[in-house]
Amino acid sequence: MRIIILQHIKIEDPGFIKDLMIKDGVELTTIELDEGEKIPADLSKFDAMFCMGGPMDTWMEKEHPWLVDEKKAIKEFVVDLKKPYLGFCLGCQLLGEVVGGKVVKSNIPEIGMLNISFSNNKNNDALFSKFPEEITSLQWHSYEVQGLENNKDVTHLASSPETKYQIFKYQNHAYGIQFHIEVKDTTVGEWGCVPEYKSALEKQLGEGALDKFERDSQKHMSSMNQYSKILYENFKKLVK
Repeated sequence: MRIIILQHIKIEDPGFIKDLMIKDGVELTTIELDEGEKIPADLSKFDAMFCMGGPMDTWMEKEHPWLVDEKKAIKEFVVDLKKPYLGFCLGCQLLGEVVGGKVVKSNIPEIGMLNISFSNNKNNDALFSKFPEEITSLQWHSYEVQGLENNKDVTHLASSPETKYQIFKYQNHAYGIQFHIEVKDTTVGEWGCVPEYKSALEKQLGEGALDKFERDSQKHMSSMNQYSKILYENFKKLVK
């Protein structure tokens, strides 16, 4: 199995899921877009695509011109080639924009260990049917996807009190996940070193919030890792 991973900052990779993929011997091709690496012209050779989070936003094409090519590549992979896609946070928002939604500033940023509730649509879903009705996971975002209600190819799968599209899927092969279920025990400390992330965290939760956030994340790490394993095992079944 060959998977291409689009990354926007080196420390934001598929985390625990990446460890599972390496253990399985999956052939991974990581493209560090923020470092100037180019997306391969021939995407058909990849079986699936992961698109990760990052400190930039989907509309920052002037500051990050590579976003233009990234959106084109996601559209080709998801809409034209109809291959499996998993997008986290920024990767979720990029998918939402590509399939006709819009990315807007959240009324209230979601940062911390917060609850996500599934809709009834998850009961027959290929990835999430075995998940409980509600989970607690790491959130760290100030923007969200909106405007997908009229797209018949989009299914809403989960929400939180502040964000409708915590999980959605396009047709039956491309998924956007706004939260960070992929994290592992080193993630919060690493992300806390990114100025944009630390600033958003302290603005929302107060100065010195990083230590508490890290402690809170550790309390839920075992369950998040278990959910990541279920997600990954089910995602593999989408890959033909």
